[in-house]
Amino acid sequence: MKYSYITIGREYGSGGRMIAQKVAQYLQIPFYDKEFIEMAAKETGLSEDYIQQAEGQKTSSFLYNLSFSSNNLPVGDQVFIAECDVIKQLAQKGPGVFVGRCADYVLREEPDLLRVFIHAPLADRMVRAQAEYGVQSQDIRTYVLRRDKARGAYYNHFTTNVWGKSQNYDLACNSKIGLDLIAELIVQAAQGGCHV
Repeated sequence: MKYSYITIGREYGSGGRMIAQKVAQYLQIPFYDKEFIEMAAKETGLSEDYIQQAEGQKTSSFLYNLSFSSNNLPVGDQVFIAECDVIKQLAQKGPGVFVGRCADYVLREEPDLLRVFIHAPLADRMVRAQAEYGVQSQDIRTYVLRRDKARGAYYNHFTTNVWGKSQNYDLACNSKIGLDLIAELIVQAAQGGCHV
């Protein structure tokens, strides 16, 4: 396999998590998503629910002098640092598919990193949010856009990249063409491309 580490960034409702699971299954490598939360909870002593809430919020304090103890930082920054540590620990164990949590940025020094971003038309994402994710919202459009806004703000705050900007990824795909097809494209890219 040419790329051992595959990171999947995604718009809310694009099916990116499902695509990541398919890729990991096909390549028979670990799939990491909720594990970040569980491991960060153990590392910080915070509850998993609290960590999930903190993930969706950026702070204005990350540029604190890092010579201070990380315990002096706001909770959102502590969570980010803990999740970075978890991502690095998991990467040391070997290949894997990492979903969200700025993993593409955290693992940016890895030479065999494939950075993927999944997007989709808003209408498709709204349907998926309700039909597949079970979201019950009076205004599904606003709900989906808020989730994207929160993801973008978090990513843009903690990295030097721009969330969703195609130049920051090796592969950007519109899931409208099909989740299975995109999973196949990612697998081909991870294996070094198609040999015709």
